[in-house]
Amino acid sequence: MRRRCAPANERSREDFICGFLFPDLGIRGAFVRLGDSWRQMQEGRAYPPPVAELLGEMTAVSVLIGGNLKQPGRLGFQLNGQGPIRMLLIDCTRELNLRGMARFAPEALPEGASARQLLGLSGEGRLLLTLETPGLREPYRSMVPIEGETVAAVFEHYLEQSGQHPARLCLFANAQYAAGLFLQRLPGTAADSDGWDRVTQLASTVRAAELFSWSAETLLTRVFPEEDKQLFAPRPVRYHCPEDREKARDILRSLGRKEVMEILEKEGAVLIKDEIGNHSYHFDAEEALAVFPVLH
Repeated sequence: MRRRCAPANERSREDFICGFLFPDLGIRGAFVRLGDSWRQMQEGRAYPPPVAELLGEMTAVSVLIGGNLKQPGRLGFQLNGQGPIRMLLIDCTRELNLRGMARFAPEALPEGASARQLLGLSGEGRLLLTLETPGLREPYRSMVPIEGETVAAVFEHYLEQSGQHPARLCLFANAQYAAGLFLQRLPGTAADSDGWDRVTQLASTVRAAELFSWSAETLLTRVFPEEDKQLFAPRPVRYHCPEDREKARDILRSLGRKEVMEILEKEGAVLIKDEIGNHSYHFDAEEALAVFPVLH
């Protein structure tokens, strides 16, 4: 195996994405495993297991795709449905800083439903991509219908619809880990179809426990033992959604002085909830009214 790798202690860490290449086949890939960052994203949210599984798989694939950003920016994926799962939202920057959330209707969750069943109950859902970069005046947006029974199938369809070369995804998530394996034919290469079929069939044998515990080198060696491989250095991934009280003040300003005063008269204070960051901002009357210009 030809490879450029970081030291072994870095390869075994949680929260990384590691790219690789099958140079003789014209196929690239990546392996992502999230531990601490994934658990931090769930902290205090009490997601039911199938909701967490869907959000975890979407988090893993967002890192796999976001890891290919060539310039500073933020890539967002938002899956909207009309069933029990109302929204899954993940943002990933070029620096691999993550944030995300799920919105669901607890009363509509079928008892004992699996993640696949919940995705199938999303109704006339849509998958929205948003890309923000310094070179764009307005964010780029692309939307496609949800096609597929799994998150992996939905994103494979999305990649095909967006004009990219064929891709395969293996995604797994539980309360502790979210992980994924990504394969894609390289553009402009005369890839051997037998090689693509062989590699994707081997990838389909990967199990959750393997992605949750193996290093990238072990994964490639055991799953693709006969293929020539080039493994690149892993990149760290982290959950990053710090408090931003100034943003909360901007929300107060957008409400307007009259509405804020009505809330204060009724509640005695204003509470701003940052749903994606899982932060709450409490403003007493003095601080809430201080965001507005003094009237003379």
